[in-house]
Amino acid sequence: MLKNDQLSEWDRSSFFHPSTHLAQHARGETPTRVVTGGSGVYIEDRDGTKLLDAFAGLYCVNVGYGRSEIADAIAEQARELAYYHAYVGHGTEVSITLAKMVMDRAPKNMSKVYFGLGGSDANETNVKLIWYYNNVLGRPEKKKIISRWRGYHGSGLVTGSLTGLELFHKKFDLPLDKVLHTVAPDYFRREDLSQSEEAFVAHCVADLEALIEREGADTIAAFVGEPVLGTGGIVPPPAGYWKAIQAVLKKHDILLVADEVVTGFGRLGTMFGSDHYEIEPDFITIAKGLTSAYAPLSGSIVSDRVWKVLEQGTDEFGAIGHGWTYSAHPIGAAAGVANLQLIDKLGLVANAGKVGAYFKSALTDALGDHANVGDIRGEGLMCAVEFVEDRDGRKFFDPAKKVGPQIAGALLSQGIIGRAMPQGDILGFAPPLSITEAEIDKVVAATAKAVSEVF
Repeated sequence: MLKNDQLSEWDRSSFFHPSTHLAQHARGETPTRVVTGGSGVYIEDRDGTKLLDAFAGLYCVNVGYGRSEIADAIAEQARELAYYHAYVGHGTEVSITLAKMVMDRAPKNMSKVYFGLGGSDANETNVKLIWYYNNVLGRPEKKKIISRWRGYHGSGLVTGSLTGLELFHKKFDLPLDKVLHTVAPDYFRREDLSQSEEAFVAHCVADLEALIEREGADTIAAFVGEPVLGTGGIVPPPAGYWKAIQAVLKKHDILLVADEVVTGFGRLGTMFGSDHYEIEPDFITIAKGLTSAYAPLSGSIVSDRVWKVLEQGTDEFGAIGHGWTYSAHPIGAAAGVANLQLIDKLGLVANAGKVGAYFKSALTDALGDHANVGDIRGEGLMCAVEFVEDRDGRKFFDPAKKVGPQIAGALLSQGIIGRAMPQGDILGFAPPLSITEAEIDKVVAATAKAVSEVF
């Protein structure tokens, strides 16, 4: 196929890229990479460069690239029925089938799934339904949502507010005033280095309790959290964290939203992160792993107790006034059905647990003694290495040195994609769930070499 040699020019003149330094890119100071294909854990660009994608796109290509089973399902659905809406009881065979497949895999206290397109709109849906829920119950003041610093929940107005990362607030007039933040369960970054994990969990609980006390429990509707912090640094919670947090929420009648956009459908070695940490959510947010990003699709899974109130609301106030044109889009649903079938067929949930443990162990063996490696952490196929200037004193680098991006760049030069995470010198990994131990060995060897080069 002939290359279009104007693509780079068109890109800089026409394409508004997300999460990009716009001025540098427009000036040509950062490269345009045109990705043309992929197979397994590898992608390839139009210059023939082959890269092992150890971040699965954006934590999302869980089954790996080039799966013809999903492509064929999308094509067949497009030929049969490319679109029909889901309003007023309408559905398609494939959207109804996918809803059943999702609910068969969801925790047992969940009831129904509402389909959207991306994680951000799913969390917007959750917040709207939470507000509706409390209005139906005659609690119009119970509307505030608590999130955590370093959490990531989207880039919209409410969801960008829920996100607890400075980049997503700066100059956007966020967060909005109904969103509150409590401490991140990041044990490595605790202020008091003498604290045990147990003491740190008690600190997290005390911070949450103090926030509820200040605001008033009768004003707080819900708490939203990722089972494992993702974009905030790939941080598994300290032992006992979720049990302790849930006790506080139950005491104050505060709903729990488990944002499983990253952890849903196998990444932690269990079907859901809620299973992994014994979380009993009122809402579960799903997206990425639902279709392995072969087509856009998200979902808001609501619990039995929430669903009963939603039904009560429509009996009292009429049809619920919420919907997206592309809710339960047949193309996305077809991708979802084929994707979930493939996850089961290939045993990818179990593989994520097994290979994820191997990955963390191999990273620890390769880098655990390095003077500038402060922390190596992970759960399932989510792993991260955090770099520090002084390991013993846990002194962090000046952000202006961009140590994390330098290491990610050195890794890329060896043909491996890792991600420099925001708000810290953190190198993150979340490869396809299909990755093998031999491929992990390549990632670890290249990471060790990149660290050596930079330091």
